[in-house]
Amino acid sequence: MNEFQQIEPHSTSKNTHTLCGKAVADLQTLWESLREEARRVISEEPALKPLVDDVVLSRRTLAASLGARLALSLARQDMPRLTLETLLTETFERYPNLLHSAMRDLQAMFERDPACFSLLEPLLFFKGFLALATYRVSHQFWKDQRRWLALYLQSISSETFAVDIHPAALIGCGILLDHATSFVVGETAIIEDDVSILHEVTLGGTGKETGNRHPIIRSGVLLGAGAKILGRVEIGNGAKVGAGSVVLRDVPAHTTVVGVPAVIVGQTSEENPAIEMNQNFDCSSGL
Repeated sequence: MNEFQQIEPHSTSKNTHTLCGKAVADLQTLWESLREEARRVISEEPALKPLVDDVVLSRRTLAASLGARLALSLARQDMPRLTLETLLTETFERYPNLLHSAMRDLQAMFERDPACFSLLEPLLFFKGFLALATYRVSHQFWKDQRRWLALYLQSISSETFAVDIHPAALIGCGILLDHATSFVVGETAIIEDDVSILHEVTLGGTGKETGNRHPIIRSGVLLGAGAKILGRVEIGNGAKVGAGSVVLRDVPAHTTVVGVPAVIVGQTSEENPAIEMNQNFDCSSGL
C-alpha cells in the first residue's frame, strides 16, 4: 500500500462506518442529535430560526443539510444557490464516504476545540469545517476527471473562507482546522488522519519542480499557527511543529521542532499531540 492509498476511506458496514482506520457513530444518530440541538438553538435564540431552519430543520438528510450549508456560503451569480446546492447534495449522496469523512472532521472539531460547545456549531459557523467539506467534494471531482469544476470550487472556497486547498491534495479525516484563515495546501501534499492544524499554515513547494513536491503530514501531528512546511518533507507520526516555524527537512516521529529554520528541541510529551492540542514545547533535551 503506497502513501496515497493509505489515506483513502475504507469500505463501510451497515450500522457503523469504518473510515481512515476508525469507527464513526451511525450517521443517522448524529443527524438526529444535530436536529435536536437545532431545535434547542431556536428556542434559546429565535433570531437564528431562519438559518437553522434552512440548514437543518427543513432538510430530510445529513447530505442535504451539508449541501445546503455549503451552498449558502459559496453560491454566487455564476453558480446560483439552487444549482450549487443540488450539485453538492447529489455528490454527498452518491459518494457517502465524503459525508462520513466530513462528519469525522466535525467530531474532531467538537472534541478538540475548547471553544466549541456543540456539534452543531462547526456546521453553522466554522469556516475550517466548511472549507474542508468543500475540498472533499472538489477532490472527488478531481478524481472523476471533472477538473474544471474541481478548480472552480477551490477558487470560490479560497475567496469565501480564505483557505486554499488544491483539489488534488490527499487529506484524511478527523482533521481539526482551527480558525483556518490563510491555510494553504499544495497539489501533491498528503495529510493523514487525526491531524490538528491552526491558522496560517502553509504546506508548500520550494520551486518550479514537478512531481511530488509538497509535504507529507503523518497521523497525530499538531501544526502550530503560522508554520510553513516546504518541499517533499515528512512530518512523522505524533510530531509537533511550533508556531511560526519554517520546516525544510524531515521531522522524526514524536519530536518537537521550533524555529526558522526549524530544529528539534525535544520529544513530544504526548502520544498524540493532535488530540491533546498542547502547543507548549520541551527544550530540556537540547537542540
